[in-house]
Amino acid sequence: MINLDFMPSRQLALYAARLFLTRSLAVLIMLVLVLMTLDLLGESGKILKVPGNSEAELWRYVSLRIPQLVSKFLPFSVLLGALIAFAGLNQHSEVVSMKAAGLSAHQILAPMIAASFGVALLLFAFNELVVVKSARTLDAWSDADYKPIPPSSGILSNVWIRDGNDMVRALIVTGQGERTRLQDVTIYDRESDGLARVMNADSGERVAGAWKLDNVRTYDARMNIVMKQPSVIVLKDVEPARFTLAQIDPEERDFVALRQEIQALEAAGRPTEEARTGWWHKISGPLSTVLMPLLAATAAFGLARSGRVLLRATIGMALGFAYFVADNFSVALGNYGAYPPFLAAWAPFLLFLLIGEFVLIRQEE
Repeated sequence: MINLDFMPSRQLALYAARLFLTRSLAVLIMLVLVLMTLDLLGESGKILKVPGNSEAELWRYVSLRIPQLVSKFLPFSVLLGALIAFAGLNQHSEVVSMKAAGLSAHQILAPMIAASFGVALLLFAFNELVVVKSARTLDAWSDADYKPIPPSSGILSNVWIRDGNDMVRALIVTGQGERTRLQDVTIYDRESDGLARVMNADSGERVAGAWKLDNVRTYDARMNIVMKQPSVIVLKDVEPARFTLAQIDPEERDFVALRQEIQALEAAGRPTEEARTGWWHKISGPLSTVLMPLLAATAAFGLARSGRVLLRATIGMALGFAYFVADNFSVALGNYGAYPPFLAAWAPFLLFLLIGEFVLIRQEE
């Protein structure tokens, strides 16, 4: 008869889960501190060279960057935390004692799997409530070379569209529909024999089926002169959706908003592969934490006196690294349309789930 009681001892389950969570948290704090320090060393010069920026802007950068680092490296921290916990349990013969008490490998793993599932739920909520907002704001701020940007919940940065032969770039796009606003606009007026004019404007707004640009500076390549105008009406029949749908980064959209923009892309006849892959990965990404204890379980089993604890821990780390590489590669293929979005997001997870189960069963036998 199959034993479905995966946690026969409540105290033992709490002990294993606490050991796993504390090690994972310690690794995460260490990684985030080191990576944040290195990142800040590289960006502090760019931030402080902008007139008016001071130490407050450095702390603002840190507050925006740390959530992204936590989101990105939490699954890896869970892997290392599980390896450290399993190596310690093995080294002190606690795994041998558990198996002698009648616990199977799956029962030993169950508390950590349950804890990692809770971590996955917290990570999903953290991504939706914190990371998407910080990523959107930080991307817009960095694209503006750390100059002040207007506060907005719908900031897009570095947006390019095509209008006939012309190319249009808006450094900042805010708002929706007729209330869409452009900042730092550049229009490259191209003719058959090359670039004819370059038009720069401080801002743009929607007026009567076109766009009104303010404080315009036009360089005429043929006459080699610069002309200044207070305002110009351009880009007739260019809908605001052309700007708001031109660049959709799944990391800058929450789960519901991204789904709505996928529907808008479909209605506009635009490709949706990258957005759909990112939408599915918003679920499979946090759930990768559930895989980490399974992949790290190679460090738990086997006799410590055999001298192969380090080798088994290295194998577990290699499996975890292989998963992250396969996941990034699969998502990249999904973004380019080489894989169906669902398969691109979930194939690595399902593959390494099978690999982890196979390794665990072989070790138990």
